[in-house]
Amino acid sequence: MNSTLSLKNISKVYQDINSEILAIKDFSYNFKKGEFISIVGPSGCGKSTLLSIISGLEAPTSGSVYIDNQDITGKITNIGYMLQKDYLLEWRNILQNVCFGLEIKNMLNEKTKNYAINLLKTYGLGEFIDKYPAQLSGGMKQRVALIRTLATNPDILLLDEAFSALDYQTRLSVTNDVYQIIKNENITAIMVTHDIPESISMSDKIIVLTQRPAVIKSVHDIKFNIKNRTPLSCREDPNFSKYFDTIWRELN
Repeated sequence: MNSTLSLKNISKVYQDINSEILAIKDFSYNFKKGEFISIVGPSGCGKSTLLSIISGLEAPTSGSVYIDNQDITGKITNIGYMLQKDYLLEWRNILQNVCFGLEIKNMLNEKTKNYAINLLKTYGLGEFIDKYPAQLSGGMKQRVALIRTLATNPDILLLDEAFSALDYQTRLSVTNDVYQIIKNENITAIMVTHDIPESISMSDKIIVLTQRPAVIKSVHDIKFNIKNRTPLSCREDPNFSKYFDTIWRELN
């Protein structure tokens, strides 16, 4: 099976005082290595819950999660997680921030530190290694947050509304940067977003979920006849509006 990640019959039930709430129902999908997949759906339908289950932060009520055919259900594994905020530590310089995840996982050594430095240099942040977060723009901080995540060599990258805290212009620029980094590093990425244009511009596939209990309503293959595709170039393609209209109708 050519999939880095497989979800099999995932369901999630939350217990309330007087009742049970079925958040996700029988979700199954194979995510192939190197794919960028977005998950969109109505507010409160369980998109972020799915990411929590994949990461091992939350256990499903039923079903299983596999990485390379190994059952990792409910386990914390080497999965990177990017949130809305960068959560950089203001008292640590940029290199120290990037190495923070390595420290937590007891992975920091000369080899991994050099890898982190190379990532910073490769993606335009080499001259800021000794700077502090307050000296960086919002977009640069988000790039640092991504490199901090990539420094641990994650098997999979999860992005939960990772750009929503940025202003529109910065968001466009950062999504372009992040897309290039993820594709260059051949990372399997799964992104939850409410932003339909963002999902279309960045994704190889888009999974549309229904209202709670969330099931897969549709899966869209996103293809643009563009050489050296970038999120910005996709927004200018004639097919962009067609994808938007289709997905918007499904969500509404």
